[in-house]
Amino acid sequence: MDELKEFERAALLLPPVIRQAALDMPELHKARAEELRLRAGQAPTVVSAGQEICFRPEHRVTPAELQLALSIATHASTHTYSDSIKMGYVTSGFGCRLGLCGTAICEGDSIKSIRRLSSICIRIPREKRGCATEVFKRITTNAFASTLIISPPGAGKTTLLRELIRLLSDNGKRVALVDERSEIGGAFEGLPRFDVGAKTDILNAAPKAQGIYLVLRSMSPQIIAFDEITSPEDIFAADAAANCGVELLASAHAYGIEDLLERPLYQQLLSRGIFKHLVVIEARDGKRSYRVESLK
Repeated sequence: MDELKEFERAALLLPPVIRQAALDMPELHKARAEELRLRAGQAPTVVSAGQEICFRPEHRVTPAELQLALSIATHASTHTYSDSIKMGYVTSGFGCRLGLCGTAICEGDSIKSIRRLSSICIRIPREKRGCATEVFKRITTNAFASTLIISPPGAGKTTLLRELIRLLSDNGKRVALVDERSEIGGAFEGLPRFDVGAKTDILNAAPKAQGIYLVLRSMSPQIIAFDEITSPEDIFAADAAANCGVELLASAHAYGIEDLLERPLYQQLLSRGIFKHLVVIEARDGKRSYRVESLK
C-alpha cells in the first residue's frame, strides 16, 4: 500500500529506538497516520484518523532525540536550513515537513532561529491518485474557474490540492505552484518528490504573497496554486493575479461554509468574487468526502 510506504519514509526521520516502535505499529494505524509527534519528556505519539495515540508508552523523548531527528531531516547540516528553521519548520528530502517548537532566538520583533527543541511534529504527506477525479470533473465542466478548497486541519486539503494540480497540469494548463513550505511538490534540490504534473512550475520556500507576484511576473501562468490563505497580504496578491486574468487554486482552514463565512478574513476574500467554486472536505471515521459548491 502506498499509505504504508509514505509512513515508512516519515518513520526514517525518527531516532532509531523510536523508529522501530513506529514501524511495529498495526498497519491500520500506519495507513491512516497523519502525523508523528515527539515532545521532550513525553511518550512519542501518532495522529491516526484524528486520534493521537502513544505508540511506545514506556519511552520518554529526550532533547537529544529531538535534535537527532532534526539532524536526520537536514542531513546533519542544520545551518543550510536556517531560513526555514526560523519559520518553525524543515522539509526533508522525503517531502515530509517537520514542525518545530523550542526556544525562539529573537532580534527585535523577529524570530531569527529556534534552539533547544521541545517538540517536533512530522507531517506525513499522501499522494492519492484518483482522489480528485470527480472534483476535477465538476470544476472543469466548461472551463476551469478559480477554486477554493476548505477543511479543518489534517483533513486532506494538501492531498486534494496536489492531485488537482497534477490533473490540471497534465490536461494542458500551465500551473505555477507557490509551495511556501515545500510540502505540496516536496521538491528537494529542484526535483519534486510528488507528481504535480508535466506543465507545473514550482517556486519553493517563498512567502505566498511575494511568491504569487513573482510567478505572475516571471512564468506567465494560466493557473496559480498555493496552500492555506492566512493573511490579508495573501488576499491582495490573489486579487492582483485574478485581475491579470489568472485563475487560482488555493485552500483555507474552515470547518464548513458557515465557519468560513463567519471569519472576517474570509469574508474579505469572498467579497472580492475571486473564487467561483468551493470544495468542502468532510472527514468521518477516517474517510473523506468532497462537496463542490458554486460561489457565482
